[in-house]
Amino acid sequence: MFRSKNMSWLSAGVVAFAGSMIVFAHAASPASADETAIRAQTTSWVKAYNGGDAKAVAALYAEDALLLPPGAPGARSRAAILEFLTKDIAGSKAAGAVFVVDPKTDVGVSGNMGWESGTYKVTVKGAVVETGKFLSVSRKKDGKWLYIRDTWNADAPPAPPAPPAAPPAAKK
Repeated sequence: MFRSKNMSWLSAGVVAFAGSMIVFAHAASPASADETAIRAQTTSWVKAYNGGDAKAVAALYAEDALLLPPGAPGARSRAAILEFLTKDIAGSKAAGAVFVVDPKTDVGVSGNMGWESGTYKVTVKGAVVETGKFLSVSRKKDGKWLYIRDTWNADAPPAPPAPPAAPPAAKK
């Protein structure tokens, strides 16, 4: 009896060790083609945004996508997203802002759904003016990944509102 008890503990230990090695091998495995494609989608987004190409950015979204930008109403549909991005990109270009995503993002894929989250920074003339995080959800359709939900927000709280203008001085 003592011998079989030891053998069962030994068997359990071997099974646990083998299971942990499988998990470790899976965690250390290289990114799948879908994970790589989702990261490439973000790279394309940043390149087009910084290049002032709102149409190219909007083309990365599904027709029924929902963009949830900070400090603004959501934009539902590719056409509404294009409208928002056209104004947003123009403002960024006028300010000299450059959007940079940290390449160390987290990506997950399950069937035809995928997500990516990470951090970003915005610079103006090389100075960091904003840091934040983002979460994008994508769907694969006809072999192409398109955003279906996209949101981001800054790490810092929003700037306080400007003080009200002083009333004009009364004439004497």
